[in-house]
Amino acid sequence: MEINGKKIADFIGLLLKKELRAKKKKRIPKLITFLIGDAPDQRSYVKIKSKIAKNIGIKFELIQIKNTPSFEDFAHKIKEASLNPETTGIIIQQPLPAQLSTESLFDYIYDIKEIEGHKRKTRYTAPLGLAVLTLFKYIFGAQKLDKHLFVDVNKDKRFFKKVFRNKKIVLVGRGVTGGKPIGKTLTDAKINYIGINSKTPESSTYLKEADVIITAVGKKIIRPDILKPGVVLINVGLRRENGKLKGDYDENEIKKIASFYTPTPGGIGPIDVMYLYKNLIEAYRLQK
Repeated sequence: MEINGKKIADFIGLLLKKELRAKKKKRIPKLITFLIGDAPDQRSYVKIKSKIAKNIGIKFELIQIKNTPSFEDFAHKIKEASLNPETTGIIIQQPLPAQLSTESLFDYIYDIKEIEGHKRKTRYTAPLGLAVLTLFKYIFGAQKLDKHLFVDVNKDKRFFKKVFRNKKIVLVGRGVTGGKPIGKTLTDAKINYIGINSKTPESSTYLKEADVIITAVGKKIIRPDILKPGVVLINVGLRRENGKLKGDYDENEIKKIASFYTPTPGGIGPIDVMYLYKNLIEAYRLQK
């Protein structure tokens, strides 16, 4: 069964809109997004975030730097935006040029405004991780769109423990924008999983035994012959093939084998963005 991530995201968006309206506000929450360069894909992702922000009722400001700055100049701009009392949250669009790609950049954002959960001691769960947990609640719950889909990591631990008692979860990939935040979220939710990557020997053995596979690679790595019938497939990785955006598996090859699977696009991506704004609204509440 294909999971309609956009439908789930649209429902979460309605809940966020209601949540924001219910708060007595003197000012509107504001997200600042930093973008380095002018890659079409990145501009497209930023445009989607901007459109969703407007729909929910959130201010969105893009700070685009077309030529790669020095680390010092970029860090200064981030810190300056963080110091602005009108700024509720800050994100840095990934991927970054190699000379800027370091987690130390997030040190220049106030803890309360770093809403993607990159910092070691953060109060926010990574939006991508929350999106994965939401799919778990949808798939292994009643498959209904209701307020219970919202994830509370602490409150939902009992549910996840019951669901995954006799199931094997495999997470493929360990990148900073995919596998790493997902793995941390699974650990925080007390969900046991096996993490594999390109250097894992005989990785197909783990995939053949998996009840749930989460892929965050950006290459076609899943073949139908290595899948267990009834497996749940959640794709995070993105790649282009003949000009089309695709995930880490061919949906036509796996749809008769998997019990549930996310498409690309329209799978986990829209839900990820909604949890970014849920974290922003939480940041707004804390700063208020």
